[in-house]
Amino acid sequence: MAARFPTTQWSVVLKARGSDSVEVRDALESLCAAYWYPLYAYTRSRGHDPEAARDLTQGFFAHLLERDFLQPVAPEKGRFRAFLLASLKNYLAHEQERAQALKRGGGAVTLSMDEGDAEGRFVREPADRLTPEQIFERRWGLTIMERAMERLKVASASRPVQFTRLKGYLTGDEPSVAYKDAAADLGLTEGAVKTAVHRLRKEYGRILREEVAATLASPEDLDDELRHLLSVIRPWKEAQP
Repeated sequence: MAARFPTTQWSVVLKARGSDSVEVRDALESLCAAYWYPLYAYTRSRGHDPEAARDLTQGFFAHLLERDFLQPVAPEKGRFRAFLLASLKNYLAHEQERAQALKRGGGAVTLSMDEGDAEGRFVREPADRLTPEQIFERRWGLTIMERAMERLKVASASRPVQFTRLKGYLTGDEPSVAYKDAAADLGLTEGAVKTAVHRLRKEYGRILREEVAATLASPEDLDDELRHLLSVIRPWKEAQP
């Protein structure tokens, strides 16, 4: 099936590293825009206040998009998740004082980030003893799942009420509401609800694989990355009330 593996954003970037093409830059910028929040959460968990964390994250992406950081990255080892975290650690170590003083938009390339609720999201993170690296990994996995769920919502736009009612059944957890109750709410038979959930789960799984694949350079890494994603999310989900 590897032959059907699509050309992904990260594989496009790696294959053309060193290139100034619009396609490469757009692919990298799209990935950065999608996955900036795990880096913000990592930076906040390192002890930086909200304003400093925003400036450091924005400064890091400006640095990344302006310079050829990709040249030493080997395509066969290219996982965007690992590349971003390693690059951020290096940036914080060497550019912290400059980044803390950076004023967003001060002549540098800026990334379009939905910063409005960043701190609100961070303060709602579970109060636990995870390391900054573990927080990054967990938030990375949750971001991928959130992106997949949002795409599924768009694909289900013709049946918004049904999607809203059934989305809680899609993550593999034991549903808190019986199928018969959902069926009564939707005016469907219990069998029809089970069929709809099955189809949604199948489509959600397909989209989730696409989202993960977009951050990888090789199809051979997909299953391992999915297993890793689930392993870092599962302990958090089990701890939820």
